[in-house]
Amino acid sequence: MAALTSERSLQYVPEPLGLAEARAAVCEYYRAHNAAVLPNQVCLTTSTSEAYSFLFRLLCDPGDEVLIAQPSYPLFDFLADLDSVRLVSYPLFYDHGWQTEPGAIEARLTPRTRAIVVVHPNNPTGHYVSAADRAELNRLCAQHRLALIVDEVFLDYALGAPAPSFAAGEHVALTFVLSGLSKVAGLPQMKASWIVTAGPDELEREALARLELIADTFLSMNAPVQHALPAWLGGRGQIQSQITARTRSNLAVLDTLLGDNVMVSRLTVEAGWYAVLRVPAVGSDDALAVTLAETWGVLVHPGHYYGFDREGWLVVSLLPPLDEFKQGIERVLSCCAERSDL
Repeated sequence: MAALTSERSLQYVPEPLGLAEARAAVCEYYRAHNAAVLPNQVCLTTSTSEAYSFLFRLLCDPGDEVLIAQPSYPLFDFLADLDSVRLVSYPLFYDHGWQTEPGAIEARLTPRTRAIVVVHPNNPTGHYVSAADRAELNRLCAQHRLALIVDEVFLDYALGAPAPSFAAGEHVALTFVLSGLSKVAGLPQMKASWIVTAGPDELEREALARLELIADTFLSMNAPVQHALPAWLGGRGQIQSQITARTRSNLAVLDTLLGDNVMVSRLTVEAGWYAVLRVPAVGSDDALAVTLAETWGVLVHPGHYYGFDREGWLVVSLLPPLDEFKQGIERVLSCCAERSDL
């Protein structure tokens, strides 16, 4: 609470990209990820949803196209529709881990393609963009003069070895890296996110100038949250350690309960706080989710919610308290066994 009581919040300082001290705090966050980000590369927004809207306006005319992987988070469809942008999906496939089919992205490029969106780690699959895929994305974007938009809201929640941020390293293509307090500090109610812009000098300068104009038009970030941002980002370690301990413990419980179960298995997950379950495809995922909610008292997401292209998938949260999670998974297994016997 003390972070919100700064008297400086009573002064009106309309900085389109955000107050200098708040943007400096974002730079410190990336320093911990071995990325040298400067304050003038940072644009503050109230949410990553707003950040996407800013970038769609920056990069696209109505009817232009943005590529995104499937499965992925369904909110993107609504955000694109609001800004008259057409999303074009390219498929991920699972083979001992999630993969991008070679050539799948390039085959979907058209004269109206303006950007490629990747979520690192992906929601809900929990896989990081591999070094090989990262190199290919940079090659494609540089070759075709596309922007690369990277959503890293779950970056800090590794379930194994962490992966580097796209804010680090060389940027051969115009790149926008998104994140925010909702996941980084476990503060979704405080509405603070950001865009980091990087790339070849000329492209980066032009993009930042246009992005500043868009941000200046809205001036959406409020002063109290900006003044509190350094304290909240500085204290993120405590909540992150609690969340990571919870998700790792629940993942271990899940593996123990699955054991040698031949009907239900989980897919490899590297980060985030979801797990994807492969369940018997004896009916629709929607029907299974409804049955689990109404009869068994368990809430899950059906696979099609995230764009899985066939039945037989459930997405479960790794965030519930340990005993509650264990009981929920036991009920999922019982429900699937009963369903398969019908």
